[in-house]
Amino acid sequence: MQTRITFLFALLLLLGSSRAVQGQQPTDVALAKGEQLTLEHAIALALLDNRQVKTAALEVDKASDRVAAARTQRLPQFKFTASSSQLLSTLDFKFDRGVFGDYPGLGPIPSTETIISTPRKLNTVLAGQVNQPLSQLYRIGLNLKQLGVGRELAKQEVRAQQQTIVNNVKQTYYAILQTQSALRTNEETLKLYRELDRVTGEYVVQQVALKGESLEVKTRLAKAEYDALELNDTLAAQKEQLNQLLGRDIHTAFSVSPAPVFTHTEMDLDAAHQQALNQRPEMQEARLKLKQANYDRRIKKSEYLPEVSLSFNYISPQSGNFVPRQITTAGVSLSWEPFDWGRKKRELAEKDRSLTQAELNLQSAESSVLSEVNSKFRKLQQTRQLLTIGQLTQESAREQVRVAANRYNAQAALLKDVLQAQTTLADANHQYQQALLACWTARADFEKALGGDQ
Repeated sequence: MQTRITFLFALLLLLGSSRAVQGQQPTDVALAKGEQLTLEHAIALALLDNRQVKTAALEVDKASDRVAAARTQRLPQFKFTASSSQLLSTLDFKFDRGVFGDYPGLGPIPSTETIISTPRKLNTVLAGQVNQPLSQLYRIGLNLKQLGVGRELAKQEVRAQQQTIVNNVKQTYYAILQTQSALRTNEETLKLYRELDRVTGEYVVQQVALKGESLEVKTRLAKAEYDALELNDTLAAQKEQLNQLLGRDIHTAFSVSPAPVFTHTEMDLDAAHQQALNQRPEMQEARLKLKQANYDRRIKKSEYLPEVSLSFNYISPQSGNFVPRQITTAGVSLSWEPFDWGRKKRELAEKDRSLTQAELNLQSAESSVLSEVNSKFRKLQQTRQLLTIGQLTQESAREQVRVAANRYNAQAALLKDVLQAQTTLADANHQYQQALLACWTARADFEKALGGDQ
């Protein structure tokens, strides 16, 4: 019996030693299936293949098409129409005698009352028109600038979507690492309870331990097995979620790389505020919407101007011998609505209010961005402190394992005390990993709050 207990102690001590260095080598062989996916590679795949990013990028292309279409309004506009119809009743033109004058030697023209009738047959009229806008060019230019702002807005939407996807990839990636860390701790707990179940079962047979003690160990073993099942299901769901973010088949197998050692670079909060105000897509969007509202007001105000165009017209009736076959005109056309019952004034007042709303939205966006930066900055500081606590707890647990092992060798402690110290060390290692990944998660949130592009 003493030999068996000594072997158990040596086995558990070996497990504790391997777990103690998991911060440097946390990759589990059982979990390393499929490709080795680094965080940088995952981010690159997401920016390239994520469906939401692609959808946002298509909006930029659509905005570019709208700008290109609007540019054509500056060019001459060609219009051609053709109509063909038949009279349901004849058209009679009556010319009285001498209606065109009475000339010496010729007499009256016409000499008698004359009636000209158009036959009821198919009549065709061809018409063409060319208009070159003049005064409208000012409004067209404003429209182009407004559409250009819309294209910039679409680009900022792409940036915002990319930053959101990158942050989601980081969050999911770190969540996978956290779940794997919990699985490793659970695996060690299972090894401990299985060995305790075996030893306790032998003690019950030898009537050294009570059956209730054996049932308690079996209950804890069953609970640990349930936790393992739950953690594996969580890990599978997280990997499916990451595959979806990367825009690939959710069943693609992969393993993740261990989290690097956390290094913190101090950043002045005022500098962080300035960087966020300059780089955040929300701020850029608010400024662009203000600019867009200003263009919208100027476009509405330009409607007070008359519309002046160079115009060329061509008409060619294809029936009737007494009607000219070709009629061409060239000149200037003007269209103006001098009295509109106050409609333009009310519409312009609406644009003024929209401009005021855009200014208020810009101020609101600035406050929200600064508040978020402050919140993420404080969260990052808290996680750094938790990481320090995790390191100290880990070192304390290692020392407890060493002391418990020495006392057990000196027969001053029971085996269960050593086992408890080993379990405490496993928990401390897991807490350290959780704190490390929490730091990286908080840094990812802070970087997103700053608005920097990946």
